[in-house]
Amino acid sequence: AQQVGDLFLEVIAAPAYDAEALALFQRKKNLRILLHTGPTLRPLSLRSIVGGVLVQDVDRSQADMDPGAWQIVSRRPPTPQQLADLAFAWRVARHVKSNAIVYVKDEATVGVGAGQMSRVDSVMMAGHKAGERSRGAVMASDAFFPFADGIEAAAKHGITAVVQPGGSVRDAEVIAAVDQLGLAMCFTGARHFRH
Repeated sequence: AQQVGDLFLEVIAAPAYDAEALALFQRKKNLRILLHTGPTLRPLSLRSIVGGVLVQDVDRSQADMDPGAWQIVSRRPPTPQQLADLAFAWRVARHVKSNAIVYVKDEATVGVGAGQMSRVDSVMMAGHKAGERSRGAVMASDAFFPFADGIEAAAKHGITAVVQPGGSVRDAEVIAAVDQLGLAMCFTGARHFRH
């Protein structure tokens, strides 16, 4: 308090003050003493864009990280290893720029497609990056597949299971494609769309 009290200050904010510090600070003319107990606003992510700012909540949700809470929507359920890989891929996808696609095999990321205008382009990019390592891998998508074409492209790369939020008006078509291709798919019910 003595070291701070020797400085020229107009405002001081701290989580607490003892009586001695308060007495010292109150002797300073025009010093405003504020009690600051921590952030009261929710954490936000800010991105500048032409003509404004994009403000969105920081993605900190843990509710969708538990594979036990996911909905298995395919006829074929994921194997235990696929489920572990899907959980890992889902955790990675939340940190990748949308449209995010993450390929994982044996709990290691083998391909990432990010920042594309089309989810199918992200699927293709992840497959290109993964190469032969995509055979038998799983895929996470940060947002729903609006059409079955992304699933079909992933199957061509050898993807065996998919995790995505679900919520498209065409979910039934996407699920039908998954079943026709013999893949497993889970819905998390939450997205990780990141710009």
